[in-house]
This record gives sequence, structure tokens and C-alpha cells, in this order.
Amino acid sequence: MKKRTFAVDIDGTITENGGGRIHLDALEALRRLTDMGHNVIFVTGRSSVEGFLLSVFGGTTKIAVGENGGCITLNSDEHILLGNIEECKNALQIIQNHVDNVHEKHVFPRMTEVVLERTFDLDLARKILSENNIDVELSDSQYAYHINSPGINKGTGFTKIMAKLSLTSDDIIAIGDSATDIPLFKIAKTSVALGNASEQVKSAATMVVSANAGDGVLEALDKLAPILSEI
Repeated sequence: MKKRTFAVDIDGTITENGGGRIHLDALEALRRLTDMGHNVIFVTGRSSVEGFLLSVFGGTTKIAVGENGGCITLNSDEHILLGNIEECKNALQIIQNHVDNVHEKHVFPRMTEVVLERTFDLDLARKILSENNIDVELSDSQYAYHINSPGINKGTGFTKIMAKLSLTSDDIIAIGDSATDIPLFKIAKTSVALGNASEQVKSAATMVVSANAGDGVLEALDKLAPILSEI
């Protein structure tokens, strides 16, 4: 069996109803992949600590890429910070000075990004930042809006893991549902967009399944079974 590394989003991918509740059958299937010798690494817009804790209790590979690539957690007290939270806070101040109804989202503490409620016009905020020569990444995970340092995304974050584990693109299978997963899809030979993904996300994937979220993960793993049995 050729060992593969699965890069798996959390919200909208292995959660149910958008409320953060884990789809247990999907998690069990991912744990079985780990037991078979594959890597299963969560790559999420949530904090890397949340992803790491899910890996511990879920029985998957104990590495997590969080904050949309801005932070990697390798252990309870070992974090790699790729982004700069101060420049993200500065961008937030500029947005709040020019756009109404901009509020930070109550989330697990972040080390490299700012997380906002989805209560304002994202394109307007991008325009304001551009006019003020503020260079940051402003993205929509469907869970929240995120301000990240320039050049930070799930793809750049996961590339650090690939280097650490000596992985190539051929080794990677990415699974996700939101626009923030597209940079991850670009570095994976195989990428799967779930049924609840937008057309933009589906067009960026090498495979699209019809089922949503956790059910879609199960459908994807069933379709990927021939690849996983390759020598």
C-alpha cells in the first residue's frame, strides 16, 4: 500500500448542520485510514489547537494546520506561527473605521489571525483595504470572515507540513467545501469538493461528490478506495 496524506477541512466537511457537531461516521472512517497507515491531518479555519485536540480525541495524525494556514500545532506546547496577528488587527481597525457592522467573532483564541462575523460586505472591505495600501488576506470560510497575513492560506500552511514529512503533491488528497480550501486543492494531486461546496470550489477540485459534509466524505473515501489500494 502506498501511504497517502489526507488534508481534511473541518467545518462544512466533517461537521453536521453547520453547528460544529462532528459527523461521527466520517470521523470513524478517517480514523480507520490512520490505523491503515495513512496520515489524516486537519487543515482548518478554526484554531490549530482545536484541530489538534480533534486529532487527539478522534485518533488521527497529531498535527493540525489552523487559522487558514497561519498556525501549525505539533504538540500541546509546540506551535509554528506563519502569520502576524498585529498586521491583521491593524487591517481590522481600518475596516471598522470605514464599514458598518463589523464585529469580531467569539472564537477560540487566535495566534496569527482575526476572525469576524459574516455581517458586512466583504468586497467593500477589500476595496477599503486596497485604497489604504493594506496588504492582507481577507477570506470567507462560510463559518466566518478571516483576516490573515499576506501570502497565508491553507496551501502555504500545509506546504510546511509537506516539507517536514518529506511529502510530494502526489502523496496528498485534500477534502473540503469552501473557497479557503482552493489553495489546498492546488498543492494536492487529488482534491475532493463536497456537494455543499460552491461551483467555484467544485471547479477547482479533481473530484466532486454529490453528498454534503460528512456524508460526502464517506462518498469520497468510497470512490478513492482503488487509489488507496495502489502499491
